[in-house]
Amino acid sequence: MRDAVTTWFGAFVLEDRRVIASYPFPADPAALMERLRTRRDGRLASEEARLLADHMAHGLRSRDRRLISAGATPGRLDSPDPDPAPFGIDPAWQRALILQDAEESLRRAWDPSVHIEEAVRALRDLEATRNLLGERLTSWAGRDAPPTEGNLSGSADSVAHRLTTGAAPEGSSALAAPVGSLGRARQGVAELYLRLRQTTTAIEKALEERVPEEAPNVSALLGPLLAARMIEQAGGLDRLAKLPASTVQVLGAERAFFEHLRGRAPPPRHGLLFLHPEIQSAPRTARGKLARALAGKVAIAARLDREGRPLRPDLAAAFKHRTEEVRALGPRRGPGERRGRNSGPPLHRAARDR
Repeated sequence: MRDAVTTWFGAFVLEDRRVIASYPFPADPAALMERLRTRRDGRLASEEARLLADHMAHGLRSRDRRLISAGATPGRLDSPDPDPAPFGIDPAWQRALILQDAEESLRRAWDPSVHIEEAVRALRDLEATRNLLGERLTSWAGRDAPPTEGNLSGSADSVAHRLTTGAAPEGSSALAAPVGSLGRARQGVAELYLRLRQTTTAIEKALEERVPEEAPNVSALLGPLLAARMIEQAGGLDRLAKLPASTVQVLGAERAFFEHLRGRAPPPRHGLLFLHPEIQSAPRTARGKLARALAGKVAIAARLDREGRPLRPDLAAAFKHRTEEVRALGPRRGPGERRGRNSGPPLHRAARDR
């Protein structure tokens, strides 16, 4: 049996480790790049198709899945690859072709929604940092002596504004707050806290402008900020478009889902979708139905946005219609919701609504 060997510069037929037929690719980098794309996409180059047509009757063995799919016999070959030099092809071209192909693959795989993902992660980090600074500011302001109702009350925002403006709370002593470099240091912490809030607001406004452009259908269903969180949780718009509706429904409830897999909790009915106003305001027994309906629409919307399709208002209208149907049914339970409200382990009751 003869061996069919395909390389980056041509296709060859070998018998007893000797080349008996050659089908080299054109000695041109552009043509070689075209053949490389064809082979990478799982298709046969014209030279490979001619090789099969000329020698298939004699029996061919190959380790290339494309040739095997075309009728060659699978097998492990010990035949060496031919030398490209006799065919007028510089061996150094191989490295340049591979680098060019890798660059094109990275360009095709790049998802523009990556900036939305990073913005959502930045919001999460800023929120955590701002909460820590807010706790520190309120604690520090509460240490002003003598402790009075004035310096122990107020939110972190009000404390930060007071410290940055230098205004003293009512009922506090003029000597209560630290002075000198320590006072200026505390004021710097308060200014940083306020700048973090301003940055958070700026990122949220940017998302409200950008998300409807990148994902108009998902944004119309969920709102820009929740749509951004869904895209980030899924790992990008491209991956969100590939997820089934059942997975979209529980995005953000991974912990509760794995607790369910371990047999410690019932399956979660929703994750981030709970933040949607229609689901959050719905009766407890209706949230699962609404989450399923919304997840189905989000899965469709993500696929439309990934393909660059225009806005389809009928998706939001269909979900609104389904919402009205579910709410009209009242508190009746479906087949999967027959358990009592307080049944199951008390520590895991909250997992049902995640």
